[in-house]
Amino acid sequence: MAMDEFPKGSIALVSQSGGILGSLLSRAVGRGIGFSKLVATGNEADLEASDFLDALADDTSTEVVALYLETIRNVTKFRQAAQRVLASGKRIVAYKVGRSESGARSAVSHTGALAGADEVYDALFAQLGIIRAQTFADLLDIPAALASGRRMAGNRVAIVTSTGGAATIVADNVGLAGLEMPAPDAETAAALLALDLKEAVLDRNPIDVTLAGLRPDLFRSILSILSKSPSYDAIVVVLGSSSIAQPDVVARPLLDSLKGTSKPLLAYVSAEAPEIVKHLNKSGIPAYAAPESCASALRALQPTARVNGTSVMRAAASVDISDLASGSLNEAESKALYARFGLPVTKEATASTPQEAARIATSFDGPVVIKILSNEILHKSEVGGVAIGVSPEDVEACCADMLTRVQAISSAKIDGFLVQELVQGGVELILGYNRDPQLGSYILLGAGGVTTELYQDVALRLLPLDRTEAKDMIDSLKCSALLNGFRGKPLADTDALADAILSFADMVEALDGRLQEAEINPVFVLPEGQGVRAGDGLVVLS
Repeated sequence: MAMDEFPKGSIALVSQSGGILGSLLSRAVGRGIGFSKLVATGNEADLEASDFLDALADDTSTEVVALYLETIRNVTKFRQAAQRVLASGKRIVAYKVGRSESGARSAVSHTGALAGADEVYDALFAQLGIIRAQTFADLLDIPAALASGRRMAGNRVAIVTSTGGAATIVADNVGLAGLEMPAPDAETAAALLALDLKEAVLDRNPIDVTLAGLRPDLFRSILSILSKSPSYDAIVVVLGSSSIAQPDVVARPLLDSLKGTSKPLLAYVSAEAPEIVKHLNKSGIPAYAAPESCASALRALQPTARVNGTSVMRAAASVDISDLASGSLNEAESKALYARFGLPVTKEATASTPQEAARIATSFDGPVVIKILSNEILHKSEVGGVAIGVSPEDVEACCADMLTRVQAISSAKIDGFLVQELVQGGVELILGYNRDPQLGSYILLGAGGVTTELYQDVALRLLPLDRTEAKDMIDSLKCSALLNGFRGKPLADTDALADAILSFADMVEALDGRLQEAEINPVFVLPEGQGVRAGDGLVVLS
């Protein structure tokens, strides 16, 4: 801890490693980033990171909490502490190690293969409103930006530069972060052009001021115009080699401009000028030596709908489950269990013989789906135990052939056949449950059908779950475009899907301790107003 001065600030750092605490402190000293508290939790034989996080909710000198985490020992305590910190108006940035350890256990359901331990941590942080640092550098870069107290009202960024190449690199990273860089609106462009800087390029973005960057009065005017512009929510100033030769000429206009706006003002120092970076950070202007850091900081400054996400504990569903036996349920039994909790299932009936299946099929309107029924065959399509679009007159032969085919490759006990309505016109998703040994039960929603594991398009949320989080799960999927009228298709019934997610979560919580695995793949999401249907079912009970 050898240093000329201890850097005071509003960032509290809590680390589960003393060595990392020292590493971050030394890096922060060199960059002019200050702290309110430094905590190394060591072996956590008594107090753990969650205890200190909870205490920081009441610390008036702290505005941002930076966490270096190796594990979370008690997820309930951590959630409660994080919610208290976020409810107090502070922000949390967490760097969690162990990302390369997938932790996905071998499981009979697709859900078990789709989500590893790190994805569950992602879900926890997202639910709580914690910003996850993707790189070690982010653990200082993002808190430094948040500690300024400024936030973006939208996602539009102006880049001001006197060096074109560096501005291009920043613009590239800002774009990759999902931020916009619009050209100045007509009024802003006119005000910039009125400065009559012949060498400068002022009516596009990045805004290249060329030699005006060496004239503090003109540079100050440009920043003033941009800070008042309705086109931008943040400004990034790119400082070139002149920041080394004439640091005051470059830094002073930034410091003056900071007083005249509430918008975030960041600096990217493209030359190797650590003293300039340190000076700007100490003066309240987040400054970075890497363009990627600028982009990470800006992404964290964007408006968020749920900064202090707090799950609302829903009333437990009053459903009798005392009759459920241990072991795997067959599909009909699984879907009967779903129906108890209000989850809509397909119209279907069970049959003991091919002849009975044929008689049942005549009561359906059109072609049907035939499935082999067995609690020992959990993935029926893999053994040829599914036939889709079978005409009623072909059902008996289909069942006989299916039975022969399945018995030729499997010794599983066959319970009979499932005759099921043929659902058409819906979007196929997967809805599943699993349990992380450290963080607890979670729900998975993703692209469904036989290509589930191929696309890996999933959203996770830990329990308890509220409706807002259920809707967030839907919206976060890439395949959500298919639910929202993609290429002229009808809007899907996403309200009914949210209801189904919550009903599924009710079942999981009611079976707490007994439920080993549960999954619906696919769940059909029908056009708006037509609801959803559980098209398949898998449940394993202890």
